[in-house]
Amino acid sequence: MIQRTSHATRIAAVILAALILGSCGGGSSSPSPNPTPTPSGPPPMLALSLVVTGLTSPLDLESPDDGSGRLFAVEQGGRIKIIQNGSVLSPPFLDISSKIATGGEMGLLGVTFHPNFSVSRKFYVNYVRTQAGQIQSVIAEYLLASATSNQVDATTERILLTVDQVGNFTNHKAGELAFGADGFLYFGLGDGGSGGDPNGNGQNKQTLLGKLMRIDVDGTSGGLQYRIPSDNPFASGGGLPEIYAYGFRNPWRFSFDRPSNRFFVADVGQGSFEEVDVVQKSGNYGWNTMEGNHCFNPATGCNMTGLALPIAEYDHSVGIAVIGGYVYHGASIAALQGTYVFGDLNGKVFGLQETSPNNWTRTLLATTSTQLSSFGQDQSGELYVVDLSGSVFKIRAQ
Repeated sequence: MIQRTSHATRIAAVILAALILGSCGGGSSSPSPNPTPTPSGPPPMLALSLVVTGLTSPLDLESPDDGSGRLFAVEQGGRIKIIQNGSVLSPPFLDISSKIATGGEMGLLGVTFHPNFSVSRKFYVNYVRTQAGQIQSVIAEYLLASATSNQVDATTERILLTVDQVGNFTNHKAGELAFGADGFLYFGLGDGGSGGDPNGNGQNKQTLLGKLMRIDVDGTSGGLQYRIPSDNPFASGGGLPEIYAYGFRNPWRFSFDRPSNRFFVADVGQGSFEEVDVVQKSGNYGWNTMEGNHCFNPATGCNMTGLALPIAEYDHSVGIAVIGGYVYHGASIAALQGTYVFGDLNGKVFGLQETSPNNWTRTLLATTSTQLSSFGQDQSGELYVVDLSGSVFKIRAQ
């Protein structure tokens, strides 16, 4: 999640020593080749049903396509725990608490499972560590002895890449990983921290900070522990070859819409505006030139040439840190079909509907008492809310 300069103190007080989101930069408003069907009416009001409690600073919730019905909850302190049949299993699925750096927005931040997990038995994590005093983001792979196992041997770790966090700031580390329909692994990193992007990382294509990356984990190339997709924007030069899109402040949570493959990214704002982007390859989403639809550096008269704008934004009278979610395709809430469900750290849940091409309407769907750190989606398309205070809830119609 992410901190800001003037805004950091207020958010830090809300989430204590956990994490704080932050972002900026535009979002592509161009239509997908296969857009999400337009919903037939406004989305319904929603409510939450408790699934489990007793977790410690949970940040992510994922479900592999293995038929087991298991949900995997990521705890910031370095553990992943399995939720099955309404219970948290013991011992943890993964425990790397001894190797990660915690505090602020650091820690174990995200997990995703190989699209062929039942056969490959591989999954991937995004965490932060300290090496010889240097803060680093790490993308690593783990291998299960059996895809049905409820515990992994942590010594199977294969580190794919590490990224030094310039300035050693403890915020703006992002954390999401997800596989696209193309089979490639996407992951996001924040601009490296502090406030206002003091090192200009968002627009610097020679660093992975402030970017969304795409890599092929099903092979290696040269000295890399992965391959570079040949159609990555800078595969042949002009920027680091892993970069898929750039100009982000802290793309904390993102997802692919299953039918349309639209790439929804929530990028937390600096001090004034939160935004949602539909990201396309090679797009420049503006940070730190812009915060949402507004000039940031400079405050007026900024050069918007070539910058992609968000599909939605809201100011801090509405929320404090946007949390990305999913387009709903479950069976239990028919009127929610095709709605992008997302939220805010303050507990609000919103819906976005594309009422006509490139025109999106935001609706408040629920006001909850949660410190909303993430959403989850099971293999049936039903959605969940992750509460930083330690609980997981399932979304239902009110």
